[in-house]
Amino acid sequence: MLDAGLTFTREAEEAVTLPFPYNKQAFCHYEPIEKRIPYAKVLIVNNCLRYETDLSPLAHEEWNGTTETKLRFENKISAMATNNIANNVIRLVKQPKTLTVHLSEVADAAAQFNPDAIVMSGTLTDFDYYNPAHLEKFARFVKTTKIPILAICGAHQLVGISFGAKLKTLDNLDPSEKRSNRMVEYQYRFIKITDDDDPIFEDITNTESGIWQEYTTQDDILRVWQNHGLQVEGVPDGFKLLATAYLCKNQMMVKRSDGQMIYAVQFHLEKSFEDWSKNPTRWQHPIESRDGRILFENFLILALKHKRD
Repeated sequence: MLDAGLTFTREAEEAVTLPFPYNKQAFCHYEPIEKRIPYAKVLIVNNCLRYETDLSPLAHEEWNGTTETKLRFENKISAMATNNIANNVIRLVKQPKTLTVHLSEVADAAAQFNPDAIVMSGTLTDFDYYNPAHLEKFARFVKTTKIPILAICGAHQLVGISFGAKLKTLDNLDPSEKRSNRMVEYQYRFIKITDDDDPIFEDITNTESGIWQEYTTQDDILRVWQNHGLQVEGVPDGFKLLATAYLCKNQMMVKRSDGQMIYAVQFHLEKSFEDWSKNPTRWQHPIESRDGRILFENFLILALKHKRD
């Protein structure tokens, strides 16, 4: 045990090897996750394919003989994605209520469930393999709904095309030109915030708040999980770009007009508690997806405020 009267000089501190060179500190904070949101009712949307009725004529033609295998894998991945979203809600909200539905059911489910927010999962398959009736029905819904939406990865792209944007591969090809062996963004990567005045980045310039990492407060950088081979080309009308990166320019966007609040992110912020639960400690430095968790929580807070207003 250290003597209570023991003090360290600045020279002694500087002599210590710093394990966290970005913030020039030899320590990090212990970080329990506290539930700050009293109540939230969240509709979770599975954007993956489930049944043959979810497929387009093109998928039926090109997947002949492999459809069953592909759909089995889609269902496996969709369960993981929607569970990750639900775990975020459960770990951030004191009294959470969730309902999970398929993309084709979102309009009817929203009317019946009356959620405070909608969170949409990623996807595995190009949208020209989707039943076009499902895409058209969603486009009509998303253009008019006043329910706050958080669209993740493939859902980010779906929101983009619903508002008239096009999708490209990361090397700027039409998706149909390169179905396999695409260039991808994968693993944790840094992205650059382009508009830190947006309320989802609350306190981002406050270095004393302790909410954001030093690389965010100092340089407007986020560290997020990426896993995609397509991107939204440009920014759809009515949306504002919030974050970008060198390979995929549209990393995050928002629509705050016509009574709507739609946040769309290309990265997987829902991995927050999947990774958090794997950590042997709750010290700040191994919590890789911390930025995603903060954004998820801030979205829920904004969604509740949007509904009240």
